[in-house]
Formats: sequence, C-alpha cells, structure tokens
Amino acid sequence: MVGIDKARGLKYFLFGSLYFSEGLMVAITTVATSLYLREQGVSIPITTLIVGVVNIPWMLKFVWGPVIDYFIRFGRKTFIIFGGGLTVSCMVLVSFVDPSSSLAPFTLLIFLSHVGIGFVDVSADAWAIDVSTNKNRGKINGSMFAGQYAAWAIGAALFPFIGSQYGYQIVYLVNALMILLILLFPFIVNETSKRKVKEKIASLVLKEFKTKTVLLIALFSPLVFMNEGIMSFIIPIYMRDGLGLSDVQVGFIAMILPVFLAVGSLFGGIVTDKIGRKSALYLFITFNIVGTASLIFADSWWKLSIIYGMIGFFMGGHSTVSCALFMDVTNPRIGATQYGIFTGIANVGLNGAGMITGTLAISLGFARTFLYAAWLFGPALLVLYFIRIKKDRNGT
Repeated sequence: MVGIDKARGLKYFLFGSLYFSEGLMVAITTVATSLYLREQGVSIPITTLIVGVVNIPWMLKFVWGPVIDYFIRFGRKTFIIFGGGLTVSCMVLVSFVDPSSSLAPFTLLIFLSHVGIGFVDVSADAWAIDVSTNKNRGKINGSMFAGQYAAWAIGAALFPFIGSQYGYQIVYLVNALMILLILLFPFIVNETSKRKVKEKIASLVLKEFKTKTVLLIALFSPLVFMNEGIMSFIIPIYMRDGLGLSDVQVGFIAMILPVFLAVGSLFGGIVTDKIGRKSALYLFITFNIVGTASLIFADSWWKLSIIYGMIGFFMGGHSTVSCALFMDVTNPRIGATQYGIFTGIANVGLNGAGMITGTLAISLGFARTFLYAAWLFGPALLVLYFIRIKKDRNGT
C-alpha cells in the first residue's frame, strides 16, 4: 500500500477521485434522470420534486457523520468502500426499473444510491480534515470540487448521448461501472489515522455549536448554496423546454457549468489560501450575482453558454472557499460529524431551493426565477459580514 503522506500530490488525487464519483451521481440525477423523466412524460414540477427527493440523503450528512466518528476504529476508508458498494448496487438495479410504470421503486433505488454516496462523501471529508492543514486546505478542497465538477461535466455530455442512442437504462449501468473502477483506488492507499479513540460525540457537538462563529457558519451554509440548487435543477429543463434544444444539445451545453466549476474550484482554492476566506467569498459571490441575473438575456444557446460558463467559474470558487471555511472551524475530534452538519445544512439549502424550482418556473417564468436565484445571495453576504474567523483548529 502507498502512504497518503509519502507520495507527493497523492492526497489531491485521492480526494479528487472520490469526489469524481460524487460528480457522476450529480450528473445522473440533475441531467440524465431529469431528461429521462421528461421523456417519459413526467411533468416539470414532479420531475424537479423527484430529483430533490432522491438528493435528500445529502441533507442527512449529520446522520452519517456520527456513525463514521463513532466507529472511528474502523477508519474512514471502510465506510468509503461500504458506501460506494451500496451506490453501485442500486445503480445496477435501477437500470431494470421502468419509471413510467414503477415511479416509486425507481425513486427509492436512486435515493438509496445517494445514501451510499453520502457515506463516501462524509468519509472522504473526515479523512481530508485528518490530513490537511490551513496551508493546503484550500487546495485540497479545490482538488475535491474539481474532481466532482469534472465528473459532472463528463456525465452531462456522455449520459444524454448514451440515453438518446441506447436508452437511459444503459446510462445507469455505465455510471455503476465508472464508480466501481474509482473504488479500486482507495484499496491501495494506506490510511494512517491520528485518532483511534471513540469520542463523546454529542457533548462535543453541543459545545461546538454554542459558539457564535459556528452558529453563524451554520446559518451561512444553506444560504450560500441555494443559488447552486436552483441553477443545477432548472438549467437543463430551461434548455429543453425554454429553448427547445434536443437532449444531446442539452447535455453538451450542460457540461459547460461543471467544466467552469472545476476551473473555478482550483482557482478558488489557490486564491483563498493567499487572501483568506472572507475576502475570497466576497469576490466570488459578487460576480456570481451579476452572472445569475444576466441569465434573463440568455435567449439563445450561445448566450446561455457564455453566461453559464461565467456562473460556473464563480460558483466553483465560492463553493470551494465555503467548504474550506467549514473545515477551518471543524473540531478534528468530530470531523465527520461537525463538517457533516455544516455540509448537510448546506445541502438543505441547495436541494430545498432546487426542489421548488420547477414550481417557481411554472408560476413566475424562467426569467423571474433567475432573478430570484441572484437575490438569494443577499442574505448570505449579510451573514458573512458578521462571521469572525479565528486561528485554524489544528494550530497550523
């Protein structure tokens, strides 16, 4: 086995690859499943509702986190393999279910696949907290999000093409195979955990969440990710139903967002390690407000492509910086639990906003929905102003 601290750059590749599997699940849900359900005649509000429901496990990271911390003696890698195995199994099974006649089982299997990838996500986060410092945390988060968004981009282009040519059932099988191959990598990496003693999780969590900074970050986390929820849910549907593009065209344009998210994540990780968390967040969020509001002018595929890329770059930047901030204030003794709470609440904002996006688009129209998504950054900036960042928890 290879030690994670022995080989230069290994940690970046490891966490980037694990997040790559998460990006595949984002693409399979927000792009492939959305298009598949619309192809089967499912309405826009029901489609976005189902996409939101299957993403609920991302909100429950505060459940998976304590499990992982409680059984710390088994290490983080054990739960990565368990979660990945559950995801792969459910992806294989869902390929045999027809949503037009069995919508509930179809939804349940995708839901369970996200439970599995949720364990992968929380375990990878806790492992990253264990091996990172304030000097490289931004870059580690950049590699993680770059991996996730790169997979989202590949899936956004590849899955609709496969689905339109061979049927969407094959898409789920391809996704299962890709995640299975990724799971082989952690087997050759040696996990050297600094913590083997079971912690008193509940008391430590209560102590942490009594502090003003932690409470403000818990409030900030869902607000800053609401915009991403609306964008990722509504844009593929807007391209299909608003601009009249084919599934293949939707797939290729949809990949623009995650490509620029990946670039923005890497850039954001480098910038925030140099200028700090709050300064970087103010910069990326302000530009993203302008980009999101500009979508009201995206009445053609090329205008949408340009604006979409700009949004992706700045969204990737503030997502990476936000998660680096979450890690900064997380107590390493309960890394999976506390960071899982931060990101779980963030996903409540992301997924919650996404779930109602279809209803907003029907009642307000696409243009007003885009303006609403831009406005949501206002409360996030207000809360960010009051956050006071202290020294890194690891003292480095």
